[in-house]
Amino acid sequence: METDPLLRRCSSSWYSFGANEESRRSDSSGPRSSSSSRRTSSRNNSSSSSPIDDLCIQQAAVFIEDAIQYRSINHRVDSQSLRLYRWYYSKACQRVLSTAIFVTLALAFFEKPSSLSITSDLRFRRVLWEPPCGVTEGIEAFCLLLFIVDVVIKSYLIGWEEFQKTKWLIAYIIVLAVSTMDWTVSLCLICKESVRVRRILRPFFLLQNSSLMKKTLKCLRQTIPQITSVMLLLAVHLLLFTMIAMLLFTRAQTTKEDKEWKMYFRNLPESLTSLLVLLTTANNPDVMIPAYSRNRAYALFFIIFSLIGTYLLMNLLTAIIYNQFRGYLLSSIQTSIIRRCLGIRGAFEVLCCERSIKGGRNGSIRMTVSTNTVLQVLQKVKMSSAHKQEIIKQAKTFTHDCVTAEQFRVLFDELHKETIKMVALVLDAEKPISERDGFFSGVVNGSFVLYYLLEMALKIFAFGIKGYCSYKSNLFDGLLTLLLLVLQLSSLVQYGLPHPGWNPELHGLLSLWETVRLANMLIVFRFLRIIPNIKLMALVASGLFDLIKNLRAFAGILVVAYYVFAIVGVVLFKDTIPVPYNSTNTSLHESISPENITLQCGTYEQLGYWPNNFNDFAAALITLWDLMVVNNWQVFLDVFSRYSSPWSKLYFVAWWLVSSVIWVNLFVALILENFIHKWDRSYHPSFSDQESEYQMSVQDMFRDDLEEPTEEELLERLRLHPHLHLPRGPI
Repeated sequence: METDPLLRRCSSSWYSFGANEESRRSDSSGPRSSSSSRRTSSRNNSSSSSPIDDLCIQQAAVFIEDAIQYRSINHRVDSQSLRLYRWYYSKACQRVLSTAIFVTLALAFFEKPSSLSITSDLRFRRVLWEPPCGVTEGIEAFCLLLFIVDVVIKSYLIGWEEFQKTKWLIAYIIVLAVSTMDWTVSLCLICKESVRVRRILRPFFLLQNSSLMKKTLKCLRQTIPQITSVMLLLAVHLLLFTMIAMLLFTRAQTTKEDKEWKMYFRNLPESLTSLLVLLTTANNPDVMIPAYSRNRAYALFFIIFSLIGTYLLMNLLTAIIYNQFRGYLLSSIQTSIIRRCLGIRGAFEVLCCERSIKGGRNGSIRMTVSTNTVLQVLQKVKMSSAHKQEIIKQAKTFTHDCVTAEQFRVLFDELHKETIKMVALVLDAEKPISERDGFFSGVVNGSFVLYYLLEMALKIFAFGIKGYCSYKSNLFDGLLTLLLLVLQLSSLVQYGLPHPGWNPELHGLLSLWETVRLANMLIVFRFLRIIPNIKLMALVASGLFDLIKNLRAFAGILVVAYYVFAIVGVVLFKDTIPVPYNSTNTSLHESISPENITLQCGTYEQLGYWPNNFNDFAAALITLWDLMVVNNWQVFLDVFSRYSSPWSKLYFVAWWLVSSVIWVNLFVALILENFIHKWDRSYHPSFSDQESEYQMSVQDMFRDDLEEPTEEELLERLRLHPHLHLPRGPI
């Protein structure tokens, strides 16, 4: 009975806070003095208030949801703002926003030049349909309107002070303003403008909607200066060997002897290009064959260049990118961990009340929350059902009807575990026989029987009876399959077809259905032959699943890079490569190349790379993919420098640096970090089998290297909250 006045004391303060937040912010005495006076008032009138009000419950629930999603809690906390906040971050609202982003990005496939053609081949490309002016612009206008509403809501929820600190929101407004002006220009020119600036800005909407992508981009920006030294060293290496090559491979007296000079080292730009391509091994050994055919000693030049550039400097670059990026990503993830801890502690602070716990001569004051209050908050929190059930289960184990700050924090350690869905048979294993539903198990077992029979029949058909029986493993599998078939047919005769609520176990201690399941267990014995590799296979498989899950932010950055470079490529190189001849009356499957035309070996025309171009957005994406693989990418360098400008090589070199050097190395770094972490945990003596049942997020991957904030740091951050004024003094 002693807890009621304490709860009432907390309620009184927070009720006055929720109702008068705006007036407090405009008070000349400042928020701190206002908070102090309210705290004093609430303690003097504690006997006249009711238990914790709905506003406290709502605030705590929102803070916990922020912690789950690693969101900042620096937003408005009055009742109306919290309702708007929860609506904004609801699944329906976020799906609408994500759909708008997807539609905006997808417009590039339909806008002029349209990608709606069967083939991108220059000789046969026929656009099926191009939308008239106003169609895609109308869709884009609707999406821009949604983005404007989005930025208005975000700005209102965080307040003016936080808005001034949030560079992404300021950039969001600038991008929307530029996009709106460019959209207006398009309509004024009846969609005949040559360049649409807003198309290059569209990936920004994807970036700003993902906190992890923003962290990754920030880490990339901070990592690039750290690798500049290696890039400069690589450039010096390239320039030095270019000078040496131009001195070695000069123009000779005869045409046969100056073939190396004519093909690869005619001037400085061509020499740089040839060795840059050799750095990626795309033109090896073609680039050295003319010189090597004259004198085998020339091979040493190309071997030394590749050893230093490709196998030393490039791998050193990978190591530096891995080390530097890991450090910066670690610091960014540290921010996410602080956000989670701050959200959980903030939820505790808005619920807690003071209780006097006597110890020795002096009574000590400890902050606690009622267990019933915690359960009430958890019911309102939107989280996965598995996490919620486990946290509620742990909360009910507290015996003193009070939860301390440390106990409250430990409750939410369950959020760090992302459970893997278990098979229904495993879930039923903990249930008593009388409560099990055998319908699902019966259908699954019947499916397995059919599969085993089909496998057995196919093996007999392929090998024949003698060939099938020549393998002992086939005899063992066949015997088990026949046994299983007999037991399954007997089960169907005795118990009938499976149906909801079907429970054959009730018919005996070791019923026929139990025997069928035992026979199923024997089938698993076939996997005993791979026992030595099971642990490593499980390790690799779990690492692969974690990698796919955590790759979303990195893949998003790559999507942005692809989108921007594709748009720029279409602007720069659209219709650059001319159609070789008139193919209007020629079928796609007919050979139309004139026999009297001789093409130089290894060129764009001779290799038939006509589908690889920048004449539309979809074709540009495929071309960029082929360039990222860097196989024969010198062909693209050559053709676009011939038909547009030698400076076009800068575009392709920039794409090579972004995609193949930086992003691929980051991808390798993520794989290494994920696998090494898994390996160390799986072979560490403290690693438990229970931990292997959970998947890792990016935050958990680096959790061993992260430091959780202290209680003093958390309380100090909460005191600096722009909209939250705690109803308690410092501890």
